[in-house]
Amino acid sequence: MLVLFGVGNKPELEVGWSPTHDDLVRAKKILYEGFKTKPDEIGIIELTEADLNLAGNYLLNRYSKSAADLDLKNGELRFVVTITLPANSLGQYLNISFRLGNVKGNGLPVITKFKVGKLLLPAKLAAFVIDTIIQYSSLNDYFILATRPLKTVTIDAEKLSITYYPNKNTLIQARNFLTQTGDNSTLNIYQQKLADIVAKHDPEWRLSLAELLRPLFELAYQRSTMETAMDENRVVISTINDYVNKQEAKKLLSSIEAKPVTGKQYTAFLYKRIDLAQHFIGSAALTALVNKQAAKIAGEEKELSDARSGSGFSFIDLAADKAGIRFGEMATSSPENARKMQKTMSEITGYSDFMPDPRDLPEHMNEVEFKQRFESVNSPVYLEISKQIDDRISAMPIYTAE
Repeated sequence: MLVLFGVGNKPELEVGWSPTHDDLVRAKKILYEGFKTKPDEIGIIELTEADLNLAGNYLLNRYSKSAADLDLKNGELRFVVTITLPANSLGQYLNISFRLGNVKGNGLPVITKFKVGKLLLPAKLAAFVIDTIIQYSSLNDYFILATRPLKTVTIDAEKLSITYYPNKNTLIQARNFLTQTGDNSTLNIYQQKLADIVAKHDPEWRLSLAELLRPLFELAYQRSTMETAMDENRVVISTINDYVNKQEAKKLLSSIEAKPVTGKQYTAFLYKRIDLAQHFIGSAALTALVNKQAAKIAGEEKELSDARSGSGFSFIDLAADKAGIRFGEMATSSPENARKMQKTMSEITGYSDFMPDPRDLPEHMNEVEFKQRFESVNSPVYLEISKQIDDRISAMPIYTAE
């Protein structure tokens, strides 16, 4: 019934969420709100309707182009969700709507209404079906993780109030889920491999980003199957990003105990520049763990911010962002592309195989100079340079999808 009535070619909501930089910052802040509470202490989070919509769309769009509309009305939380499905013969979209409400004697809300497409299911039947699907699928671990710390969830006309009691292990597991780095055993394997590479690096030479990417993707190619390749690539990209952008990663993990880094540390480079390696792998990670739209917005916002009060707007940095976005997208867009990326990256000879040389592009433009030369990020002259960067990236064999 879920397939026959819920899948079709007409979306109930318009998909293609386009968040602003502030939206992304707020969404992540909402999802990491629980880390403000120390382990084994009771915490309370209050979320408005706007907060719920931001968090819902942020999470949904990590996996596919989707849309969610959440409303607080008459003491219920109402969901309308449209999810874009992989190519199939039945339909392009899955449309589901349901309501959650508080029931006397139960601290957590229950389903009060459930609709798949145009089919309305009895609430108890819907709850039974959902519980069964969760219990006998890979969703069960996530469901347990999400509900274990929850004590009460109260819905009123203006906000959702969540009372929770987390422990340290739950916080660490939640961090791994939100950053999509998978289970700790897999993460530890790649972290150890990276540590071995760094320990053996010749201090007389710069550490190329390619020296980190090639062996970790080679390991991923050896470990992966077609079914696991996308997840393994996410772990690889996330592991390298945590090392290259360790200061930013430290801010993100500051509320819990991050794995201590030991031994000599080296800065990673692309074309003899530290910032290019940081931009490339940071954008790749944001694309692989969230989506490319979020990475695109973050990259442009960063350069515009630098133009106002920093090192200046740089098309060189933007080129690294764009290449990183394409890299992250190719590595996680499909099982076939994920396997192709693993094989190709395990055979590269240097960073010029995945990052075109951008050093002839304009940079160090303050806000006044940028507006004089390019007006805005939507002007024809700006879009022309942006297209030139895209063309350089598209010309690289590694980014040609099968």
